[in-house]
Amino acid sequence: MASGVGRLSLVFSNFLQKTNWGASAILSTKNNKRNYFSYSKEIAQPLPREPKWCSAEEAVQCIESGNTVFLSGAASTPIELANAMTEHGKKCKLKNVTVCHMHTEGPASYGNPDCEGIFRSLSFFMAANVRKAVAEGRADCIPIFLQDIPQLFFRGIVKPDVSIIHVCPPDEHGFCSTGTSIDCIRAALTHSKIIIAQVNECMPRTFGDSIIHQSHFDYAVKVNQPLPQHGGGKGSPEENQIGKIIAENLIRDGATLQMGIGSIPDAVLALLGDYKDLGIHTEMFSEGVIGLVEKGAITNNLKPIHTGKIVSSFLIGTQRLYDFINNNPMILMKEVQYTNSTAIIRMHPKMTAINSCIEVDLTGQVVSDSIGTRMYSGFGGQVDFTRGAAEGLDGQGRPIIALQSINQKTKESKIVPFIKQGGGVVTTRAHVHYVVTEHGIAELFGKTLRQRAYNLIQIAHPDHREALEKAAFERLKTMPCP
Repeated sequence: MASGVGRLSLVFSNFLQKTNWGASAILSTKNNKRNYFSYSKEIAQPLPREPKWCSAEEAVQCIESGNTVFLSGAASTPIELANAMTEHGKKCKLKNVTVCHMHTEGPASYGNPDCEGIFRSLSFFMAANVRKAVAEGRADCIPIFLQDIPQLFFRGIVKPDVSIIHVCPPDEHGFCSTGTSIDCIRAALTHSKIIIAQVNECMPRTFGDSIIHQSHFDYAVKVNQPLPQHGGGKGSPEENQIGKIIAENLIRDGATLQMGIGSIPDAVLALLGDYKDLGIHTEMFSEGVIGLVEKGAITNNLKPIHTGKIVSSFLIGTQRLYDFINNNPMILMKEVQYTNSTAIIRMHPKMTAINSCIEVDLTGQVVSDSIGTRMYSGFGGQVDFTRGAAEGLDGQGRPIIALQSINQKTKESKIVPFIKQGGGVVTTRAHVHYVVTEHGIAELFGKTLRQRAYNLIQIAHPDHREALEKAAFERLKTMPCP
């Protein structure tokens, strides 16, 4: 009996440490007005309260000057509520409202010039809708690994007053799902004072960390709107060739895959129909996995954890993808600090991580978040999965950086002597193993600088190879060699 009590005490102690809900937080509830987090910080725990069902305009009235507002992102962006928030801010002449988020869809009107001084966007991973605002100094971004974003909330670096999220309608027990995204949503919700939910008939129901009970909502707004969609188009000949090279040379039966959305991942997936026992452990995936599940190529049977399940953290794609994940117990949505943990990634067999970038220099430095001084996106999960694959416990992981050899608009080489001034290195030259263009594969792990330069020049566009060889000699004071 004593040992059982001891274990219970240890479990409770660990729980307090993990949730940042220690004695001070418990004692504070005695002196302050109770709120629902005084009862439970677990958003799937039903509470004896009901949300206020109202219009979008009514729901956002709670937002005040100086507040920090969290928005869920990707296909889960609550666009109607974000627009209502913007109008509320302008109408009520609010000041200094911080709107924090990962990649969001929609107009992001809170980042427009006429909202300067009212709202300031804060991106953890930047989308196209706020790039101009960041470039013009009207918005901010935080360079951060995707797996670390929840720590912004746990450590109190970002303190949301209001969280605005997007969910499917409640079931007969009152449970909703954040559907296409969970990423850092749970971390934001458990540190927010007020939660507003956009409840959408079109949001698919998913399982895992995405479950939330409606009793945690302060305000709920019903909508019936299609989700933002991406992908489904045909890739360029160069992108298709890159996909072919990766599929035929770097992916093996039984591999666990991580890949995002885009023409290159789709081109890879399109060629894997004859493979066996593939698994998916990723931060996001696209429509290309559906056909492989239907063909039996993706089984997830060899994964040591969550065997038989596709594990992801957020999604954006086509309606076919949303229909596929809806109410599908094969799909497990997990928080990003879990999906992107190198300790978890490295456990998977033949972990194969495929990521893209903007440019690579002749020593293997990878620029992915910026074009010179202009911020373009963010760190995302590239380093999380690159390192996780490299650390694979079976020694068979393959981290891959894929890019076209030239910028199709400017015809400039993407393999460069030096990264552009102001450009940021996301993945260091020590992280890089494989670089793939439409001209082949450069294997860089364990290679010297002159060997790296030689291998990268071989996969550069033929029009640029001579100039790159001269530049390599000037930089390294020796000729590149195999």
